[in-house]
Amino acid sequence: MIEPWMSADDMAEHLGVTKHTIYGWISDRAMPAHKIGRLWKFKASEVDDWVRSGGAAVVEEEKD
Repeated sequence: MIEPWMSADDMAEHLGVTKHTIYGWISDRAMPAHKIGRLWKFKASEVDDWVRSGGAAVVEEEKD
C-alpha cells in the first residue's frame, strides 16, 4: 500500500505539537518535508525516522 501524504495539520496532530512547531522544525532542524506548490507535505515514516534519530530532541544551550 502506498503511504499517503500528510498536511502540516495532520503531522502536528500525529506528533502532538502545534503547526507552528512543525514549521519551526522544518526551518531550524531540517525536518523531512516536501514543498508541493505552496503547501508543505509529509510522509509519516520519514518524520518518524527523523524523530527517532533525535531530530526533534530539545537542544540545551550551554551556559557560560
